Amino acid sequence: MSKQDAVVSEIEIGAPPEAVFRALTDSKELFAWWGTEPSVDLKRFDMDARVGGRWSFEGSDTAGRPVNGVTHFEAHGEIVEMVPPRLLAYTWIANWHDDPKQRTLVRWELEETKTGTRVRVTHSGLARLDVARKDYTGGWPGVLKLLEKSMATSS
Repeated sequence: MSKQDAVVSEIEIGAPPEAVFRALTDSKELFAWWGTEPSVDLKRFDMDARVGGRWSFEGSDTAGRPVNGVTHFEAHGEIVEMVPPRLLAYTWIANWHDDPKQRTLVRWELEETKTGTRVRVTHSGLARLDVARKDYTGGWPGVLKLLEKSMATSS
């Protein structure tokens, strides 16, 4: 996978893989932790956690930082792989992409460690989405920090 095609972010979280996986697949938990992002007013985050299930979210920019001119963010896709509590992968189609119809792939890999879980998120299919790829380079590490903070407060 070309470095230009994918953004990879990784973090170690002090919670078991089962708890982290639940935070990635339960609509209420997703809304609770992803919604703490200070620059986005999250309206909804829906997840039908099964292979073939659909997911979607919607939110608005609150920091005056549009991406590709978009300030009302919508993304959706379909779950293509799911191996609880180790792997979740879904397609990702977002209205702020350089090409809003371009399908990309988000893959979450969870590995148990002595102190919790190593979480790696890989967002691929970004080779022709220069603006989006640059945004995700900073965005995914921030999302992982939100997840980490949420897991620390729920323990």
